[in-house]
Amino acid sequence: MIPLKKHFHFIPVLVAAAALVMAIWLFTRPKPLDVTVQPVGRGKVEATVINTRAGVVEACQRTKLSTITGGRIDYLGAKEGDRVQAGQVLMRLWQGDLLANQAVAKARLLSAHQRSREACALSKQAEKEAKRQEELVKSRFVSSNAAEKYRAEADARSASCASAGAEAETAERELESIATDIDRTVIVAPFDGTIAKINGEIGEISTPSPTGIAMPPAIDLIDDSCLYVKAPMDEVDAPKIQPGQSVRINVEAIKGEHFTGKVRRIAPYITAVEKQARTVDVDIDFNDPQALSRLLVGNSVDVEIVLDSRDNVLRIPTSSIREGNRVLLLINGTIIERKIMPGVANWEQTEVVSGLSAGDRLITSFTNIKLEPGTRARARASESAKGDGV
Repeated sequence: MIPLKKHFHFIPVLVAAAALVMAIWLFTRPKPLDVTVQPVGRGKVEATVINTRAGVVEACQRTKLSTITGGRIDYLGAKEGDRVQAGQVLMRLWQGDLLANQAVAKARLLSAHQRSREACALSKQAEKEAKRQEELVKSRFVSSNAAEKYRAEADARSASCASAGAEAETAERELESIATDIDRTVIVAPFDGTIAKINGEIGEISTPSPTGIAMPPAIDLIDDSCLYVKAPMDEVDAPKIQPGQSVRINVEAIKGEHFTGKVRRIAPYITAVEKQARTVDVDIDFNDPQALSRLLVGNSVDVEIVLDSRDNVLRIPTSSIREGNRVLLLINGTIIERKIMPGVANWEQTEVVSGLSAGDRLITSFTNIKLEPGTRARARASESAKGDGV
């Protein structure tokens, strides 16, 4: 039997060996991964859809005007950028020949009316004389042959009156035709608005567009008192959009500010700009008419249509959700996987119906390929003030 005193010689050796093993384990074990952690909280979540390509600010009324006939520009009633009123003459072509024809037609009409009055006056007198002769025949003062002669004269005068009246009416229609030809040489503003573009100068020839051939309009008139947004939305999202839904509008030219509006109309057809771009145009009205003074027709915009909205619900960043509606939590220094039931969602936030509680420490970083359940981890330095749970 070995004396007890001899066993004490092995104790320092055993302690040193244990310390060595512990040191090796401490230096070789995997270090906890640094992760970004965000406490699960409550807030507002909206389900939204955005346009696939840039939308455009459009005018409620915009017309591209051209003269019906061609000719030399003789008058311009406005300049580009001018505000004009409905009925104002904007452009007129040379009308010298038409005005001369109009003067001749007016003289012809006056002469025709005079002939008509003369012929009808003679017809009236002849009718009276014929009736007087017919009464004398009844009294046997004149023969029936004499009365018939006067009746024939009255009928002839009546026909002459009708013919003169027809000639006067023809002259009136001719004058109206010339007036129509004159109207063809004039462009009149159909509504109040602003002149966006004028193609042509005084003395130049203005030519209307032939059938099937597009040509620049003589005048581009915009009613900028009424503006709206036309935005192309993906055909997949179109069935979710309804008139009256709220919209946030971001104008490219006005940074750091957004406007509000409502969906007015969803186009009943799909526009295929490219094979991979099948969209539905959505018209959006602005809520604040005062905002229109800061916008220009043609401004590029992005829109976000709010499909649904929930207040004071559990929410997490949408980017933190993994495949299969699973998320990662940091609990006591270890990564734990949890399955959730999502609700209303958008690109930034997702409502959590079940699977999490307020305050749970959600891992939001996925930059490390070793970020798997069971892995040791710790919050990044910016999170240390909240406690890393290790």
